[in-house]
Amino acid sequence: MLSVGLRGGFAFPSMDLTPLQLVILERLHARGYEIVAFPMYASHVGIRRGNCAALLAVIASGGFALFGSASYLIGGNFAVRVKRDGRDLFVWKKEKLEATAARLAELEVFANALSDALLPSA
Repeated sequence: MLSVGLRGGFAFPSMDLTPLQLVILERLHARGYEIVAFPMYASHVGIRRGNCAALLAVIASGGFALFGSASYLIGGNFAVRVKRDGRDLFVWKKEKLEATAARLAELEVFANALSDALLPSA
């Protein structure tokens, strides 16, 4: 994962971002989200805050849509939530974390706030 800096805009070498997309990214940044690039998902914009992240896909209207769902991160990588032996876990490769109430709450707050931030502003 690579952090993408703000210097009068955002640099995504494989993307041409519209003025609306830049406004959305600036709004996300102002709300405490870090704009990041995940090399495995080069055609998407990564958004991170705390231990959670999501991917944004460019849409024809010039904005963004959430690609998939928000995820908890393990070692900077998207984890999947699974049930194993009656336990709720976040897993990435052989690494796993218990999906505690606090982690689930962090993910829910992240996802809800991100969805809200992606709505058109008046």
